[in-house]
Amino acid sequence: MRKIELLAPAGDLEKLKIAIDYGADAVYFGGADFSLRAGAFNFTHEEMEEGTEYAHKRGRRVYMTVNIFAHNEDIAKLPEYLESIKDIDIDAFLISDPGIFAIFKEIMPEAELHLSTQANTTNYMTAKFWYSQGIKRIVAAREMSFDELREFRASIPEDMEIEAFVHGAMCISYSGRCLMSNFMVSRDANRGACAHPCRWNYALMEEKRPGEYFPVAEDSRGTYVFNSKDLCMIEHIPEIIESGIDSAKIEGRMKTIFYVATIVRVYREAIDSYYADPKNYRFKPEWLMELLKVSNRHFTTGFFLGKPDEEAQNYESSAYIRDYDFIGIVCAYDDLTGYAIVEQRNKFIVGDEIEVFGPGNADFFTQNIEQIFDDMGELIESAPHAQQIVNIKMRYPVGAKYMLRRKRK
Repeated sequence: MRKIELLAPAGDLEKLKIAIDYGADAVYFGGADFSLRAGAFNFTHEEMEEGTEYAHKRGRRVYMTVNIFAHNEDIAKLPEYLESIKDIDIDAFLISDPGIFAIFKEIMPEAELHLSTQANTTNYMTAKFWYSQGIKRIVAAREMSFDELREFRASIPEDMEIEAFVHGAMCISYSGRCLMSNFMVSRDANRGACAHPCRWNYALMEEKRPGEYFPVAEDSRGTYVFNSKDLCMIEHIPEIIESGIDSAKIEGRMKTIFYVATIVRVYREAIDSYYADPKNYRFKPEWLMELLKVSNRHFTTGFFLGKPDEEAQNYESSAYIRDYDFIGIVCAYDDLTGYAIVEQRNKFIVGDEIEVFGPGNADFFTQNIEQIFDDMGELIESAPHAQQIVNIKMRYPVGAKYMLRRKRK
């Protein structure tokens, strides 16, 4: 059985390395231009080279997003940009615009090209058309169900791949084609600058009743008619794999390394558990509990099980649920003393109860912080400074890139 790819977001070089270390088979990132996540830090030329080398040394793949819907000014700049990166050993490029596709074919004719979900591929005839043009992989529209995906898989060439989002934020607009951000704040979502106005609070006003506001659905917190819950398919790993999808994709290039590590780690364990023994595979509730420890807007299965109803919307609040804080990452560990060198990411103090987890399938463990030493070896009561380096005694052995989290009180 061919194993499904676990594809993770890489908003910057640190996230790329974390995603790979925590179990991603492949990562996707954007360059300084032409990516649909302009708010992410994105990659310089040197970072692309370093990230690609890091991935390839570990047998992983890297994909670059060039998936904006280009305007004339973008088309004018793209050839020079592609010339500048053509020697980097990037495994594939995600595109959505036929004009960009044509320029790739001219400048990088051997490049593997994947068609972004923005292109809104919802049927196998469209997929076959793009295959005839040279597209290797289709990122399925998020509006497709499992039934549709199975038919899609059966109707396209065997060597054409399907990628589908299985976890992360959902866009309220059809296949992400949003005009609201441009209209409301002049930030074009189709060119990577989405301001997420769908998360704002709205009321309805009728033309002949100016000044009278009618909530579509209201409680004490307001009305959030466009506020989709986050996609989460952790309870449906068998269906994902058996639908014929080649790559399970996690959304989140704007998210933290804590988010990337947690989500990748859970899906890695679940996918590996299925392949180890498909007939006796069982969903573990603790996987879902782990996913709930990163910020989320409640969870939905999106369109996978059919058209979503009102339950897929969150009418209560547009805010994220954050029950845990990411407080530090391990830089190094001394086996003899049991102390870890930790880089602080949020303030913590002596006496805090924390959870520690790392790459692989080992369970997290809980401990209290009994002492904190600064980088000069002096005892301190707290670590309040951003990226402060401290030493903490660990209950069990850890390694570099293990993470520390604390439940909010």
